Amino acid sequence: MKIGISSCLLGTMCRYDGGHSKDKFILNELGKYFDFKPFCPEKIIFATPREAIRLVKKDEKIKVKTSNTNIDVTSKVKNISEELVSQIEEDELCGFIFKSKSPTCGMQRVKVYKENKGVPENSEVGIFAGEVKDKYPLLPTEEEGRLGDAWLRENFLMQIFAYKNIFEFLKYEASFKKLVDFHTSYKYLIYSKSHISYKKLGNIVANHKKLNLKEVLEKYKLCFLETIYKKGSILKTYNILLHIFGYFKKHISKDEKKEILDSVEEFKQGIIPLIAVVKILNLYVTRFDIKYLKIQKFLNPYPKELALRSTIKAYK
Repeated sequence: MKIGISSCLLGTMCRYDGGHSKDKFILNELGKYFDFKPFCPEKIIFATPREAIRLVKKDEKIKVKTSNTNIDVTSKVKNISEELVSQIEEDELCGFIFKSKSPTCGMQRVKVYKENKGVPENSEVGIFAGEVKDKYPLLPTEEEGRLGDAWLRENFLMQIFAYKNIFEFLKYEASFKKLVDFHTSYKYLIYSKSHISYKKLGNIVANHKKLNLKEVLEKYKLCFLETIYKKGSILKTYNILLHIFGYFKKHISKDEKKEILDSVEEFKQGIIPLIAVVKILNLYVTRFDIKYLKIQKFLNPYPKELALRSTIKAYK
């Protein structure tokens, strides 16, 4: 699985000062599961080391200028950014990790300076990151700094694997029957994002208007990507856990019921992480051989070794 990444995060010495911004979590943990496709618009245009560039607002328009000599390099940066963006689809990337605060790669809160030398504001998006978001608004994207937040990290990785799955399905397995199977496997993960979206996707699959397969798949893809783009929450996840518990609550003892429900409540209160509850539920899914639950992506959305659900902070 391939994801794009700002080159400096891999340790490439391409920053303006000749340094890098190597990120150990990305390299040592995510590197076990993803192939990284590095991008650095600035390195292509300028030498390393070089004079830094920054965003400057003039007449409500954003310009890119060198920090000391004040040379306007807006066209160069925009042109190379547009060129690089086309590689995302060609390389079939499933996500992108950007370098925070960068005038080219920052996703948010990038410094923008005023022409009259006033106090800069942290209010802009990097030029390249903006181009990526404009062309692929539903591509999973995150900044390396925000990946330190367990909740954002868990949502981002879940989205990447779902993004990969939908495109693999459309490429190799698409049919009305396979669409039903795919949708069924994502029922509770979709539900944990949005109940409204789950109903909408269900109607698309039902195909009451008798649309052809191509039309149905296109509608489903768009709605699915919009849904997985939403962030999960502790309350929505809590409700899904209770739904899953309902499949075997009539077949277990009073003490077993209490153990599960106590665990679900402790998760809701932030006392234990989600993985503790999921492990208990999976034991009963296996014990009663509940095939419908065995295929649910909600219970196994990505390799368990990533351990994203092992921290309480992974849910808000």
